[in-house]
Formats: sequence, structure tokens, C-alpha cells
Amino acid sequence: MNAGSTVDGLRILPTQHTVADVLRRVQTLARARGLTVFAQIDFSGDAERSGLELRPTGLVSLGSPKGGTPLMVAAPTVAIDLPLKILTWHDAEGQTWVAYNKPEYLQARHGFPAELIQNIAALGALAEAAAAQDP
Repeated sequence: MNAGSTVDGLRILPTQHTVADVLRRVQTLARARGLTVFAQIDFSGDAERSGLELRPTGLVSLGSPKGGTPLMVAAPTVAIDLPLKILTWHDAEGQTWVAYNKPEYLQARHGFPAELIQNIAALGALAEAAAAQDP
């Protein structure tokens, strides 16, 4: 992954924080905003426990039943992408990245009404805040 890389439907942000710091920041910010943190997955730790190597990589699953339920009522298939997720990883060049599914991508993928994008739009601000340099 480099600064010019793209993946369809993902917003990818560089960060100066470590993977562990991003994961902590995401959880702290999510809880402060009234979101539920459903899980944290330590992919690199799981790989290590299996005798494999993976650069630091982790994911936080988060959301709000009040935000997600109307999406699932409108388009049940969106449940495959809910709860929302923020992924962070450390690449081979030493850069740490933060990524999430763009709400517009999820809307186009599942066909829920465009006005429901607002239910998940705050994910971008949360990811940006987690990736941001401290003042």
C-alpha cells in the first residue's frame, strides 16, 4: 500500500500512530460518541499464535443499533457489512494506514435509500479523528 493506492469502496488514510494506538483511539472515540464497540480483532496476534508472521494489523467492529437497524430493514443484505469496521495496518515501508468502507459504497452495494447514508456517515469523521496527528 502506498499513498496513491486505492481499493474500490474504501477510504484509506495515512496515520503517524501505531496500529495499537489507532485501535485504542477508535474505541475511545467510538464510546465517547455513544457507539457500541462490538469487537477488536488482532489479526497479527492471531497469526503469531498460529506460527505465522503478519505485520501489525487490527480491526475494530463498531456501530449503533439505532443507526444500523433502519439500514437492515430497508436492505437486509447490508447486515453482511454491519457492524461497521475500521481497519488499521502497518505496511512494508513502515507506514500505518486506517481504512473504512465509504457509506456511499455501502448504499450503492446494498441499495438502501440514499437518505439513510446519514445513519453511518459519522464513521468517516471517527476514522479521521483516530488517524489524526495529536495537536
